[in-house]
Amino acid sequence: MCHACVMDSVKARMLGTSEIGRRALFKGALGLAGVAAAGAALKPAPAMAQTPGQMADMTHMLHPDFPTFFGEQQFWEDQLFNFDEHGFNLKELRVNEHTGTHVDSPMHFSADGMSVDEIPVDKLIVPLAVVDIRARAAENADAQVTPDDLRAWMDRHGDLPAGACVAMNSGWGPKIDDPSFRNADGEGVMHFPGFHVEAVQMLMEEADVSGIAVDTLSLDHGMSPDFATHYAWLPSGRWGVECLANLDAVPATGATLIVGAPKHRRGTGGPARVFTLF
Repeated sequence: MCHACVMDSVKARMLGTSEIGRRALFKGALGLAGVAAAGAALKPAPAMAQTPGQMADMTHMLHPDFPTFFGEQQFWEDQLFNFDEHGFNLKELRVNEHTGTHVDSPMHFSADGMSVDEIPVDKLIVPLAVVDIRARAAENADAQVTPDDLRAWMDRHGDLPAGACVAMNSGWGPKIDDPSFRNADGEGVMHFPGFHVEAVQMLMEEADVSGIAVDTLSLDHGMSPDFATHYAWLPSGRWGVECLANLDAVPATGATLIVGAPKHRRGTGGPARVFTLF
């Protein structure tokens, strides 16, 4: 089929010639989606103990000025088609894998670890355990989640749920549009909270945890000289999420985290739509 014909077909589909046509197209898409879902069905982990009644979006909006670890732009968008001229809108995107609310796959910090497309979907729909260190982080930007924080959480809430994601709530999420999110000093060293390497070692040795998540730019605290937490955690076959949003909106326990990880071949991670049900 010629390029012009393809374009005309796309326009006709997008603009629609009748309500009946739109309904038929929608119905057909639902049917195909149902077949695909049935063919790829997996048994999920026991993430939800009861029918959820609330939800929260845990994803920051991604845009060209989104703060980055290296301080340089990592997301670009180009408007290739617009509705006024072409009858539809279409953008081309270019993005660093580790930009915005995003996933770190095991491959990110290992030579032969699991890539993001290889993470099983049942490891991305998991119970959420939120460890709150906001009070300490407000006084010390270099605060870290420690084994003592994990023990205190378990003393209050019981054992970590099987397959859980353990998330750090440092209160950093609301800083996203301010230079204090990176919090770089005069020498360019960043200061923000993260997981202490001893905390992730405890999780690997004493719990069944699928991932960890932070509301900052890195699993390691900002001034880390060696990415010790990344190097300990990710090569173990587990994932991480950075720049998580809205942790104040979810309970310390009882929520289910759903990580919409990207699925590009041999990816080290990528921007994700993350949300919770509780």
